[in-house]
Amino acid sequence: MRQRPRGDSRGILDPGRLLREVRFRRHLPAESLRQWVEHYWLIDWVLSAPFEQRVVPHPAVNVVFRRDDDGPESGEVAGVGRDLFRITLNGTGRVSGVQFRPGGFHPFWRRAVSELTGRRVPLPAGRLIHPDVPVGAGTFPGAPTSASDDERCRALDTLLTAWQPEPDPMAEEAVRLAETIRTDRTVLRVDDFAARHDVPVRRLQRLFLEYVGVGPKWVIRRYRLQEAVEQAAGGPLSWADLAADLGYSDQAHLVRDFTAVAGVSPAAYARSVS
Repeated sequence: MRQRPRGDSRGILDPGRLLREVRFRRHLPAESLRQWVEHYWLIDWVLSAPFEQRVVPHPAVNVVFRRDDDGPESGEVAGVGRDLFRITLNGTGRVSGVQFRPGGFHPFWRRAVSELTGRRVPLPAGRLIHPDVPVGAGTFPGAPTSASDDERCRALDTLLTAWQPEPDPMAEEAVRLAETIRTDRTVLRVDDFAARHDVPVRRLQRLFLEYVGVGPKWVIRRYRLQEAVEQAAGGPLSWADLAADLGYSDQAHLVRDFTAVAGVSPAAYARSVS
């Protein structure tokens, strides 16, 4: 079991500026939740001018609570985002977020996670989103955006535990396979990956749509693109060599995908963060 949250900035465009503008940190959930939850992420800001942050989304569901200034707290479930995510922050505010492991939200949602893909669904005040959970079991415990980091994390632990996640061997399989794609750079093709794990391609596709929310080809391409974004921010490199390493047919294909997802070309992005 992991003892600390991920330390990379994968998916965050211009992470250096993010860390200069806001307080951003990650914490692990209670140990009983770590099979499903990647980490909690907390952001606090005091800004004199608007700040826009862009993120290339992970193939993961997030539950997010936000409070601006002294306004009311809002909550939402954010499904896997296919497009570049942009958010503008201003004034003062706080966010407490839960990033689930790809495949890890299904035991809480209990339906096809693809129903949430590309959507942001409000969490009704006073109860969780799943209709089978009784009113009261899911009341927001102690305002997840308030108080210290420890108190915010405990509030999120309580909230997710009250959601009554159900053990599911297929969710465990989806989590494991998605984690392999994330960490193994040699995974470049769905058919090769399916054969390596002795899973028929069609079953793999159904599993990912039901439990992750997107197909395995999309997950492979998204993780490899996030690697390209991370490497582009790290200094000069050969785009042709990187394209080959990430399984692209040529450099032009990588440039097209990078530009479509990040909103700028790889060269332009590298110049913007240099």
